[in-house]
Amino acid sequence: MAVPIRTAVAALCATLAATLLTTAPASAGQDVGSPDHAWAVAGPERAAAAAREPRARVSLDGATGTLSLSVSRGGRTVIEPSPVGIVTEQADLSQGLRFLHRRNRQVDERYRTKSGKRLDRLVHMNETRLSFATAAGARLDLVVRASADGVAYRYVLPAGYGAVLGETSAFNLPPDASAWLGTYRVDNEGQFAQYTAASAPTGAYSDQALFSTDGGYTLLAESDLTGAYSGARLTHDQGTGTYRIKLADDRVQTDGPLATPWRAMVTGDLATVTRSTFTDDLAAASKVADSSWIRPGTVLWTWLAGGRAAGQSLTAQKAYVDYAAERHWPYEAVDAGWYFKADEWDTTDPDWQTNSWMPQLVDYARAKGVGIVVWIHQRDLDTPEERAQWLPTLERWGVKGVKIDFMNSEAQPMLQWYDAILKETAAHHLMIDFHGSTIPKGIQRTWPQVMTLEGVGGEEKRTNTAAHLTTLPFTRNVIGSMDFTPGGFQRVGMRPNSDAAEVGLAVAYESGLQMFAGTPESYDARPLARTFFDQVPAAWDDTRLLAGRPGQEAVLARRSGNRWFLGGVYAGAAHTAGVPLSIGSGRWLVQTIRDGVDGLVQDRQVLRGGDTLSVDVVDNGGFAGIACPWRPGLTSCYTS
Repeated sequence: MAVPIRTAVAALCATLAATLLTTAPASAGQDVGSPDHAWAVAGPERAAAAAREPRARVSLDGATGTLSLSVSRGGRTVIEPSPVGIVTEQADLSQGLRFLHRRNRQVDERYRTKSGKRLDRLVHMNETRLSFATAAGARLDLVVRASADGVAYRYVLPAGYGAVLGETSAFNLPPDASAWLGTYRVDNEGQFAQYTAASAPTGAYSDQALFSTDGGYTLLAESDLTGAYSGARLTHDQGTGTYRIKLADDRVQTDGPLATPWRAMVTGDLATVTRSTFTDDLAAASKVADSSWIRPGTVLWTWLAGGRAAGQSLTAQKAYVDYAAERHWPYEAVDAGWYFKADEWDTTDPDWQTNSWMPQLVDYARAKGVGIVVWIHQRDLDTPEERAQWLPTLERWGVKGVKIDFMNSEAQPMLQWYDAILKETAAHHLMIDFHGSTIPKGIQRTWPQVMTLEGVGGEEKRTNTAAHLTTLPFTRNVIGSMDFTPGGFQRVGMRPNSDAAEVGLAVAYESGLQMFAGTPESYDARPLARTFFDQVPAAWDDTRLLAGRPGQEAVLARRSGNRWFLGGVYAGAAHTAGVPLSIGSGRWLVQTIRDGVDGLVQDRQVLRGGDTLSVDVVDNGGFAGIACPWRPGLTSCYTS
């Protein structure tokens, strides 16, 4: 068995190496040495910058043959020594391991995305591959990467070890570390709340968990998840700082060499974590050769605006298209009902291809410069035969994108469905908005037609808190586009924030298809909000955190061209917020929208980069704004 296993490992290593642009020679440290080992993995920066970077330390206990991994930053604890290991039907690779050799290489890549915090991405990481074996000859490679904003590891196994029965992977946090956790749900829509690492109740939590330690902030995450594996969640016992990886499947089927998803720790100060693209950087390169048809944009969304009645009315949908065209919003989204039987809600019309008014709507919208996105239940795309009926038809009609709903699982069979639908929607030039779904986990780099995903307690929820809203930029939205659907002004009493904060969400929350949830009447009643939405793009050249504390405040600046868009949300009492205008040197015209006594108010002022922007904020309020380079005579940052 020894020769075929080595051959399989070599083949897998070659495949993984092909995705990297540069490979450094093997390290001289390929020795066996003493039974106790420790290996450090740090990012590629030098001198002063290196002191601020996260540093991983992998240790092998010579007595038990168990592995642990810890992370520090600037000599301070980020993650305490935490167990590392995986168990399969044929091999227990969590203990009894002995060290074989180490290989190092540098990962340098450049890629461009269609959505996200910034479109151009540069990747610089150091990678260490540590090879181990059990007494019986079973092999395990632990691959660790480190960059300026994170540490990640994955397991690489040869073929022939049978199904994966689980991981012993866990994260040990200092018990008193502040923690912002979302209770796990299959649709990833749990509310975020603050605890300490030890005081959080016993239970399961989403793996997008944020902690604050002496070493800074750390967001736990996962990347490069496909149908070859199973989705992860965190489990925790109250009273400890330990968060264990629990897979969605008790048995993960594999019939060949396996590279598991990355267990990622996005690490740094809060600004670094917030603007990080680490989980995308770890993922596989784009599989879409020609992405010219993928166009982010703002969307008039009709579900909260019109509900069931609108979903089954061509007349209503044409009126929404008219409004989108008037506002120059590039898309209108038709939600549930459009292909259901007229007298039987939630039942698919078997003759939808011939009975539907959708082709008429698409033609009508096209003539007005508006693209159509349509909602579809996952059950209608569940099989290859169904997809072969739906996807070509939608492409032929001219539909621009699909909002697919109710997956509600990260088990391996559903992840294999994701693999299929991603490939097929790309082939049929259909952008995707996943609802009732997984969270991004690097999917938007590999499949750039995925413009956004729900996986969030969004505007539809009536249980959101202002603290939850101010936590999302530091948790869920860090790892990829988030379809929160802001702009639901008509939901007075059903949302916890003010109107100005609701405007600010359009910037504070990033989404490649930014779906506005309001009614035309609610926009027209708030012309300042409506006009601001006319200006907001859905693709950004850069993102910066101006001020923030999870659960209390989040103020983000996102750049498009030479304009910076500002979005601020707050939890708590009314106050005057001071926001550092850290957007570059020079003088800036800053237009802000805030809450006034009789509605929204717009202010204008000229500030220098680095000055403090003062904004009056109401209870659970916020603001929105645009900053542009000032010149004499300039009175507005808005473009026609």
